[in-house]
Formats: sequence, C-alpha cells, structure tokens
Amino acid sequence: MHATAAILCVFLGCCSNVVFLELLVKEDPGSGNLITFSQFLFISIEGFLFTSKCGNAKRNIGIKDYFVLVTMFFITNVCNNYAFDFNIPMPLHMIFRAGSLIANMIMGIIILKKKYVFSKYLSVFMITLGIAICTIVSGKEIKSLQAKSGEQVLTTPFEDLFWWILGISLLTVALFVSARMGIYQEVLHEKYGKNAREALYYTHLLPMPFFLTLAPNIWDHFTYALASEPMYLSIINLHVPKLIVYLIGNILTQYLCISSVFVLTTECTSLTVTLVITLRKFLSLIFSIVYFQNPFTVYHWIGTLLVFLGTVIFTEILPKISESLWPEGKVKKVQ
Repeated sequence: MHATAAILCVFLGCCSNVVFLELLVKEDPGSGNLITFSQFLFISIEGFLFTSKCGNAKRNIGIKDYFVLVTMFFITNVCNNYAFDFNIPMPLHMIFRAGSLIANMIMGIIILKKKYVFSKYLSVFMITLGIAICTIVSGKEIKSLQAKSGEQVLTTPFEDLFWWILGISLLTVALFVSARMGIYQEVLHEKYGKNAREALYYTHLLPMPFFLTLAPNIWDHFTYALASEPMYLSIINLHVPKLIVYLIGNILTQYLCISSVFVLTTECTSLTVTLVITLRKFLSLIFSIVYFQNPFTVYHWIGTLLVFLGTVIFTEILPKISESLWPEGKVKKVQ
C-alpha cells in the first residue's frame, strides 16, 4: 500500500509541479534560484518539526556524508535552474534531464568499473541519439534573450548561439553531477540502510547556507513576484500576487513529489523507481507540449520516442513482464 500510494503521489506531485514551474518560468525566466530556495526552506522547516523533532531525534547517517551529498545536490539544482536563463526551452530541459541513465552508466563504468550487457549499450545509444536530435533541432530555433521588462535585447546570432551552448553545458554538468550523487547514495544505503525521511530533511537543510551567495538574486525575483498582477482567491477571499500563488503551488507539489520519491526508494526496487520516474517525465513532457503549446516538431517526437524506448530497454521492464507472465518453471512443465 505504501508503494502504491508513493507511486500515485509521484505522478500527482511531480506532474502538477511542472505546471507551476512553467507558469513561473514563462513570467520570470530567471526565478530558478527563488523557486529552489523556497522549496528547500519549506522542506527544511517541515523536517525540523516532524523528522528531527526540533533537533532531538538521533541521526543515522554521518553529517560529513550528508555534506558531500548535499553539495552535489545543490550544484545539480542550481545548474538546472540557471539553464532557463540561456535560451533553453522547457521541453528540451525535460528531455535532457531524462538522459540521467546515460550519465549513470558512464559514471558506473568509470568509478565502479561496471560492465554491461549489449541491451544496456543499445539503450544508451538510443537515448543519446534522441537527446542529440532534440538538442540540434532546438538549437535551430534559438530565440533572442529578452529583458525582464519585456523589451527586446539586441543580440547577434553568435551571441545567441554562445548563450545557448552555455545553457546546454550547464545541463550537461548537472546531468553528470546528479549521476555521481546517485552512486554516492547507493554507497550510503549499503552502509547505513535506507532512511528516507532523514535523507530528505538533511539534503534540504544543509544546503541552506549556500543560498546566501544567491541572496541578491533571490530577493530581486521575490520582489518581482510580489509586484506581479494580483489574483483573486475565493477560498481565502483575498487578492494575492499571481507569481506568489504559482510559487506556493510549486513548493507544495514539489514537497509531495520529492518526499514520495524518497519513500519509493525504500519500498520498491531501483527498477520500479526508475520506471516510475521515467514515465512521470514522459507524461510531464507531453502535458507541457500540449497545454503550453510549446513548439514541438516531428524531429522532437522522434527524439522523445528514442529517449523513452531506450529508457524502457535500459530498465529491462519487458523481460521482467515476460518472466512474470511465463515463469521458467511453467515453461519447462509445458515442454
């Protein structure tokens, strides 16, 4: 029951979170740090009250291990959020992040000296090709950067291309740091056991001092959000700035999403977790394209299909289904 509830909450929380994220980014493309800080602050406060019991609960994992983990976690989030400032559209951003399996395989080969069967390499090739197609096609549709005021910033094609390449570079760094973080988490799970609530709390609490370096940026976008067009909320009978409403919605749905993922890692196999997250990303992508009418050509669809099919092959879900339908014992009996 816990696993089923966690899966449902992952789909509900993560997919709805994408809606609020895109609403925020469309209004204020540079609000990534404000969004991340707000999410971390909310989860830290909730964890301090209910997980840490106001600092009285005993910690199971060493604080040094958490510091290493959260440094990688923070770098990943900041790089992903800053990418929005450099001509990276939401669909490409989501497809690129879906390539985490590629990065995990490469890091596994380099760090853990792992060897994989042919199907793994095939899936990596399909995912890489899919991301490459979407990246190249999106690169041909680069739009000039715009100022916050809405005035067009005059830039040359070379400058547009430079900023776009910088955005792709940020996504690439985030992809490989995230993969390294996943390997480090596996080591921690083997050493200390799985502590979902504790890990959720400390991975959001410890990075808080890092946000001091981003304080001016966060404050600027917070004041921008406060000055946004008011929205009437009949539930509380008040007018609230539109971007503040979107931000609150993003915070709550992100909490539901990330907490459910942490629970899922303790209730299901890594295969199930990977499949659920992959399907969630795919559904979020489709919804983003349809609801927000993002430009999506036939080449984007081909790339997306390659990414999705490659991920399915990587997770070996089809052989697992086959084994469950036709167990080896039953096959021998029939023969």
